[in-house]
Amino acid sequence: MPELPEVEVVRRGLARWVTGTTIDDVEVLHPRPVRRHEAGIDDFVSRLSGVTVLDAVRRGKFLWLTLDSGEALLAHLGMSGQLLLEAPDAPDEKHLRVRLGLTGGSGRELRFVDQRMFGGLAVVGMVKTPDGGPGGLGGVPDDEVPTGLPEEPAGEGPVQGEYGAGEALLPQPVAHIARDALDPALDTDLLAARLKRRETGLKRALLDQTLISGIGNIYADEALWRARLHYDRPTDKLNRPTLNRLLADVQNVMREALAQGGTSFDSLYVDVNGQSGYFERGLDAYGREGEACHRCGTQIRRESFMNRSSFFCPKCQPKPRAGRS
Repeated sequence: MPELPEVEVVRRGLARWVTGTTIDDVEVLHPRPVRRHEAGIDDFVSRLSGVTVLDAVRRGKFLWLTLDSGEALLAHLGMSGQLLLEAPDAPDEKHLRVRLGLTGGSGRELRFVDQRMFGGLAVVGMVKTPDGGPGGLGGVPDDEVPTGLPEEPAGEGPVQGEYGAGEALLPQPVAHIARDALDPALDTDLLAARLKRRETGLKRALLDQTLISGIGNIYADEALWRARLHYDRPTDKLNRPTLNRLLADVQNVMREALAQGGTSFDSLYVDVNGQSGYFERGLDAYGREGEACHRCGTQIRRESFMNRSSFFCPKCQPKPRAGRS
């Protein structure tokens, strides 16, 4: 499943090329991807027809387009969802599920493609953020063009607003999702206190989207390897310097992955122009069972964890003895 860097790559592409456009046509080719829009397909179409996109915003693994109607088009990519910008006359993708015609931009249409159909789209209402801060990260950096995007059309691009700035609103279904590791408004003191109270294993805590969002199996393993921490280390035993080091490693690995377009193990994760990321070439732990640790040479081990796997170095990341922090 795409994690924060992969979703952020997609979000930046949408922010650059879809902001300021108007949705002038909506076609739902399969009902399952809009199943979370409880009012049905006809209502989904009517709520999107004629609205203008103000920005693309992300919190954790969720992204949404803010609309001038006061609502949002909420998207979750699931296991294989893709949001692609294509020319209207381009051949339909095999697993094309929803098509949005756009006017006022680069002449492309937005397509939701999803092979396994665990992802989906819904038009939802907005609510105030619990802490009064921005709902999530919006806009795109002035000096950064996402990898693989088409050439910018003549004249000024459609990007509006300041990178990172946003209203203190977020889609109602996302209200329970915590701020993510790259969010400037993340309260590290609050996070530390909540980790202390949780009394669980460290990787379980990192994967808990109500504690800190955007981290999945890949980047949890990578950050824990960098921090030299075992995935089952008790959170209530963590001291503050250890937590600070871990959070810095989470942030660094995600920034590095973002700079390389994310991690792509197959064709299911791509950016809005259909390009894959390359961070899998720099992985230190995830997926490297039996290979030598890049730090000490010990073979990376894989263990079953929460119906998935954890990859770690048994020498660099020893299981802590009882009572140690």
